[in-house]
Amino acid sequence: MAKKIGILTGGGDAPALNAVIRGIVVNGIKSGFEVVGFVDGWAGVLNGRTMDLTLDDVEDIHRQGGTIIGTSRTPIFPKKGSPDRSDQAVASLKKLDMHALIVIGGDDTQGEADRLFKDKRFPHVVGVPKTIDNDLKATDYTFGFNTAVEIATQAIDRLHTTAKSHHRVMIIEIMGRHAGWMTLEAGMAGGAHVILIPEVEYDFNEVCGVIKDRYESGKGYTMIAVAEGIEETDESKGTDNFGNVKLGGVCEAFQERVQEWLEANMEKPYPEFKFEARSVRLGHVQRGGPPTAFDRNLGLRYGIKAIELVKSETWGHMVSLQGTEIKAVKLEDAVGGYKTVPEGRSEEAQLLQGL
Repeated sequence: MAKKIGILTGGGDAPALNAVIRGIVVNGIKSGFEVVGFVDGWAGVLNGRTMDLTLDDVEDIHRQGGTIIGTSRTPIFPKKGSPDRSDQAVASLKKLDMHALIVIGGDDTQGEADRLFKDKRFPHVVGVPKTIDNDLKATDYTFGFNTAVEIATQAIDRLHTTAKSHHRVMIIEIMGRHAGWMTLEAGMAGGAHVILIPEVEYDFNEVCGVIKDRYESGKGYTMIAVAEGIEETDESKGTDNFGNVKLGGVCEAFQERVQEWLEANMEKPYPEFKFEARSVRLGHVQRGGPPTAFDRNLGLRYGIKAIELVKSETWGHMVSLQGTEIKAVKLEDAVGGYKTVPEGRSEEAQLLQGL
């Protein structure tokens, strides 16, 4: 009888999740394994909900966004306000006669996988890094990031025309939580005149100075890309099942500050003119739709490599992009903390400020 491998996708959805699943299923079946998907992440493990995955099931899915097996933010180890359900998870895996579990997700999801490996009750675990934020340590890139940056860049491109037509200050909020990778890359590519990321403390007066300089030099509009995590987190917004504070909405507050400054400090070129600041929160549109070619191929390669780790019994490791090669790194090296934007990268963006 073929050994059975389970797959789960946890946390937020990301473009190319299906590409990873396809890579796993194709290489897994060709390597003699049976592959099943746990429905809705760790929740599927806890409840024993699975779906068979055949070659027909994964045909062409690498071109589709989302995940065909569903996802959720469900912890199995105790978190803020949640019980320890790891015994239930292990019992379910053993009852289903799983040989190995391939865990696709970000820091929280991989953290659960690392703990499952280390407590030795079900150590046959392999990780695949997933987050549009690109903030997972021990890998150069996570799949989904490239697509999300492309979507955000296209949004900034489109907002340029309306902002310029109405001489507005446009504030675009981009996802990324506590890392500014998405805002930095989309802001630079989209020609934002100001880019604000969590890694660099900003001076509001300096931002207003850029707006004023652009108006006075005849450039009658300003594009400001802001990361959702530039302000202090506020637990009044609530937390997810892993205890992470929910973010989003910084652009509206920033818009109000800019609007007040415009009205108090800018001289109208004619009486009927009105200086306006507008905000756009891109939100979940950044993680939807079909993945880019880069993310499709990266996802497929990650999935193929994950099966190779199962075959070599390289447990407690995660596949990782190092340069152009897919390698294996320890799960413990990938979790607990964030990969944030280094100083040199933020300085590159500063050189373009206001232009």
